[in-house]
Amino acid sequence: MTTHVIGAGLAGLAAALAVRGRVVVHEAAPLAGGRARALADGLDNGTHALVGANRAALGFLREIGARDGWVEPEPGGLPVLDMADGRARRVALSPLGWWRKDRRPEGAGVRALGALLRLAGPGDVSVAQAMAGHPAFLRGFVEPLVIAALNTPVAEASSRRLGAVLRRVGAPGAARLLVARRGLGPDLVEPALAALRARGVEIRQGARLRGLRIGEDEVVTALEFGDETLALGDGDSVILAVPPWEAARLLPGLPVPVAHAPILNLHFAHQTPGPVRFLGVLGGLCQWVLVRPDTVAVTVSAADAEAREAAEDLAPRAWAEIRALAAAFGLPGEWPETPPPCRAVKEKRATPRHRPGDPAPPPVLVLPNLALAGDWMEPVLPATIDAAVRAGRRAAKSLG
Repeated sequence: MTTHVIGAGLAGLAAALAVRGRVVVHEAAPLAGGRARALADGLDNGTHALVGANRAALGFLREIGARDGWVEPEPGGLPVLDMADGRARRVALSPLGWWRKDRRPEGAGVRALGALLRLAGPGDVSVAQAMAGHPAFLRGFVEPLVIAALNTPVAEASSRRLGAVLRRVGAPGAARLLVARRGLGPDLVEPALAALRARGVEIRQGARLRGLRIGEDEVVTALEFGDETLALGDGDSVILAVPPWEAARLLPGLPVPVAHAPILNLHFAHQTPGPVRFLGVLGGLCQWVLVRPDTVAVTVSAADAEAREAAEDLAPRAWAEIRALAAAFGLPGEWPETPPPCRAVKEKRATPRHRPGDPAPPPVLVLPNLALAGDWMEPVLPATIDAAVRAGRRAAKSLG
């Protein structure tokens, strides 16, 4: 019996690792990793961070022997620069750290915290509506959290989805921020592929699934890969770990998310001595800035407007904010006024938009021998690396 995993994104890799028996992974692109991949030149397609509450993702890293590659860059609190007034401070990501006034977000009073906790209760409205009475706290803490976790503007972001995140980050250590020390290639995708190959998993790249043949008994009987048709035997199964639009193409009528939000990333070639750093910006173009020894990466989530701008217009604005960050927090190295070479990476459909009242995803097992996986299949949490791993494991489990 063989399980065919369609897609080598994180959901597909996690599913392939969880399946027992013979496994073949089919990936259309020349590189694995999906929307959490390293590009051909080694740059990450985006800054993908984890937190201590992402137990599925961290368990996956341990299983593939890559956990030590993920480090906590800011254990003393997240450095944040407010471009509106130039104020630089460190902010604790967990309310457990807000007993220190100098680590507390602006506006984090008792009533604001109560409103935040109510997001984890019943009901589903926009986050902006739920936090309308606490504008300073919304701007300084809730909105950056929503943008990072849900990739959806607060005016349309689901309070229910955010509440699910909040329920998981309240425990000690759950809000620890982790990033890949070297990058997604060496610290995630390559170890995953190595672990799969060590288990005898066959990985076929450049193999795009054109169609599914489904028999009268509603069982997938063959996979059509362009010039090749691969017949399935008795007991064979399929895990479709592809983006929602691909799933809908292959299974017409399947209910999938249709509204997506982009993420913009700017990569500057820059030598920065010292450890990996991760910093935040309020009121600017940049939202998150990841500093590694040879690159500075800027992430702009929910980038509806920014994704339409040209890199040559974005780079000088972002670099000016990076220089201000470097000055405010004493980052080592030289930070010239002229921006270094910059590469823009735009994921136009990075994640679904997480809105109030969104319908539930389809069943995991849609046919007797076909299961669905992907971050968009997560019924409670937003679409993240952790959601992708959880979905991959659920798909493998559903097939027995």
